Amino acid sequence: MGFCFKKAIKFVILGFLAVVLFGFITMQLWNWLVPDLFNGPSINIYQALGLLVLSKILFSGFGRRGCGGPQHNLFWRKRFERKMAKLSPEEKEKYMKKFSNCWGGNPFENQCHDEPEKRDNV
Repeated sequence: MGFCFKKAIKFVILGFLAVVLFGFITMQLWNWLVPDLFNGPSINIYQALGLLVLSKILFSGFGRRGCGGPQHNLFWRKRFERKMAKLSPEEKEKYMKKFSNCWGGNPFENQCHDEPEKRDNV
């Protein structure tokens, strides 16, 4: 057997064990909490694995990478570029100056907004 084949077999076995472990943990947590708290039924390992698959489908969908995926980021980048294209050079400079303190500053300080008396309506 080649090295790649052994590595693939190890990957498949570890993946299978991880799925079984997550299913077992889900089953134990369900059987510990749900029957006592909600008078619900106990479940077996197959039902726990089904719950994991169902939660994957409901919360992250099929093939989508969630809100942080490259297509999502591309959408916001294009939207920002369209907005900036409509502004004059002076307005762009004013906009970038207004928000320059937000990037790289202390996240716990409110640096993103001017003082209320200095704020202008844009």
